[in-house]
Amino acid sequence: MVNQSSTQGFLLLGFSEHPALERTLFVVVFTSYLLTLVGNTLIILLSVLDPRLHSPMYFFLSNLSFLDLCFTTSCVPQMLVNLWGPKKTISFLGCSVQLFIFLSLGTTECILLTVMAFDRYVAVCQPLHYATIIHPRLCWQLASVAWVIGLVESVVQTPSTLRLPFCPHRQVDDFVCEVPALIRLSCGDTSYNEIQMAVASVFILVMPLSLILVSYGAITQAVLRINSATGQRKAFGTCSSHLTVVTLFYSSVIAVYLQPKNPYAQERGKFFGLFYAVGTPSLNPLIYTLRNKEVTRAFRRLLGKEMGLTQSSGRAA
Repeated sequence: MVNQSSTQGFLLLGFSEHPALERTLFVVVFTSYLLTLVGNTLIILLSVLDPRLHSPMYFFLSNLSFLDLCFTTSCVPQMLVNLWGPKKTISFLGCSVQLFIFLSLGTTECILLTVMAFDRYVAVCQPLHYATIIHPRLCWQLASVAWVIGLVESVVQTPSTLRLPFCPHRQVDDFVCEVPALIRLSCGDTSYNEIQMAVASVFILVMPLSLILVSYGAITQAVLRINSATGQRKAFGTCSSHLTVVTLFYSSVIAVYLQPKNPYAQERGKFFGLFYAVGTPSLNPLIYTLRNKEVTRAFRRLLGKEMGLTQSSGRAA
């Protein structure tokens, strides 16, 4: 039995079989979302307002922060509604929009993290030519390529996923409308979609991750050739934040999109999907702020200016 109506909504199951866990997750997701909004907005403001952060590294970081804001906002409000109450439905249009945005921004982040790895490679391995190679025009071009690739991937894969013949129960065993969950919901032949997802995973996950690993292999070799321990720590310090973000993001995404077909893997994939949709966007600002002295100093300078303006206005009054 296959439901031919494409206008019916879906039921996002999530962890509906564990009501107590849902209330806990509501608090966790809500707190993470607030951290995401505050942290990523702060990074964007610092990158724009502080002249000392007008560099390629912080240009790409502000792109990542804007992406994370859009990424979480596309799914967290619906997720909070589903976690809080018994209503766990999402309209077909809502699911379509969520799937499109999720695919587009997820792909863009994969490419953008690769671009940021290339930026760190040039900074460490070609420091004397860094300003010549990573010039403002190239930064805009690389960022644009990342966003365009994400858009193209979503335009290609979203329609083919939504055209699947879904089973009558319309129960999506996930928190959000993602490709793997919707493929599992289909009662028809999904061979084409599975091949499409496998090919996309190679080009969007495996190849970018391979390039990142190659870049950090070269960075490691270059750092080990530095004679002073201080120079080595400084070089590793410029890359550690990005490498931490890459590890968190790619490990969770790979666990979702390259998981084996068994119930245990699917249940585990829910947690990993929840982590990369909600956890990593909230952790990214903390990682870059706590482990980056330039961002910390920029934040203090911004606070100092605000306090100075407040005191001046108080004296004037």
